[in-house]
Formats: sequence, C-alpha cells, structure tokens
Amino acid sequence: MRRRDGGIPVALLVPASLGTVFLVLPLVGLLVRAPWSDLGTQLTAPGVGQALRLSLVSATLATAVALVLGVPLAWLLARTRIRGRSVLRALVTVPLVLPPVVGGIALFLVLGRQGIIGRWLFDTFGFSLPFTTAAVVVAETFVAMPFLVVSVEGALRAADARYEEAAATLGADRWTTFRRVTLPLVAPGVAAGAVLCWARALGEFGATITFAGQYPGTTETMPLAVYLELAAGHPEAAVALSLVLLLVSLATLLLLRERWLGRSDVPAA
Repeated sequence: MRRRDGGIPVALLVPASLGTVFLVLPLVGLLVRAPWSDLGTQLTAPGVGQALRLSLVSATLATAVALVLGVPLAWLLARTRIRGRSVLRALVTVPLVLPPVVGGIALFLVLGRQGIIGRWLFDTFGFSLPFTTAAVVVAETFVAMPFLVVSVEGALRAADARYEEAAATLGADRWTTFRRVTLPLVAPGVAAGAVLCWARALGEFGATITFAGQYPGTTETMPLAVYLELAAGHPEAAVALSLVLLLVSLATLLLLRERWLGRSDVPAA
C-alpha cells in the first residue's frame, strides 16, 4: 500500500481528511459569517451579559455537584464488585445517549410540583424547583455528570492498584487510602472529566428549556438565548452569541489538552 511522507497510509489519510473537513467546515462558516463589524453592539445588547453570566455560574455549580456525586460513583463502579454493577453503569451512562428533552421531561416528572419527589417538597417546604436557577443547575448536572463518571472510572481502572494495596498493608482504612492515595493517582482523570462536564453543561439546551424554562436573568442561558434570537428572526445576533460559545468551548478544550492531558503528538519516524 502506498504511503505518503510520514508513513501515513493513503487509505487512512483520505477519510481522516474528509472527516476533518466535515467537522471543521461548519465552524469556519460560523467565523466567516459572523457579524464582525457589528459584534460589539450584538454582544452588549440587553440580556446577553446576564445569559453569559448565568451560563458560566450554572455550569460551574453543576460541575461542582457532579464532582461531589460523580467521583464516589466512579470509584464504586471501578473498585468494587457489588451485584448489578453492569446494570448500574448502564443506568448511569444513559444520559449520554438520552435525548436531552426526554431528560428534561423525566426531571419534571420526578421533581416537578406534581412529581414523585417534587410534590413532597412543595407540600412540606412550599418549594417548587422547576423554572428556577436551581433547576438549570439540576438539568445541567443530569446531562453532564456521566462525562465525569466515565472519565474518572477509566482513570481508576488504568491506575496501578498496588499503591492502594500497599497503603492497606500499612494500616490505612479505605477512606484514608482513597483520600491520600487514590485521588492523587487519578487527579488528571478527575480534572479532565471535570472540564468535559463543565463544557457539556455550558452547552446544555434541551433539558434546560424543558425543566427550567426560558426566563431572562433566571433560567435563560446562552444556548437558550441563541435559540430565542434565531426564532425571533435575528440571525446575526444568534451568530454572535454562537461565536461566544464557540470561543469559550474551544478555549476550554485547549486548556484540557495542554494543562492535564499534555501533548500527544507522535514524532514522525
């Protein structure tokens, strides 16, 4: 089989190039068609700052909740042999493939005012979760936490368990071993999972609009603002807001690569 310079088979290079074009070209189109001359006006329009601030805060809070709940869950899946672990793993990762709108409906049926838990919350405390900023955080956590769990579980499975075994032989209990040995071992995986979780939460739309609604300053995040501008017949404003999300997402993924994953370029032979 013929190879190009660098030893890359043509049979792999051609589809790889086409795949790159397929994924990158729409982003290039967004940059080309962005209203650069009017960008400042579009981004300083009323409500844009609120939407961006809400997106950043809610994504950060969702990531914090995912870390508190997801890291122990990943450890449970990777380090224990509880019965039904495979079923539990499947259930935990369902939000990865579940349409976000369906996730929003499911959250509403459980946490809505007439939901399984929501009715008790309202009758007992007078608290209704849907259509609040907290609902945005819950929706984003639901769809984003599986990214963290999968990343941390993979890191735990790849980590050398002999260090934990050595800590146990020295008398450390499981909690001490987890805190002093396991977490430092998988810290890059936790960090990578947290960044992916944050990026996914930042771009969440379907579950948020279904469970939290679209109230400016309260639940209207940047993805919702993009949709509303497009639906209102303001494509330039929608493109401008989309550009902000693109730049934030790109910066996040570059940070993920350079800070925690390191350079993975393979030198040419």
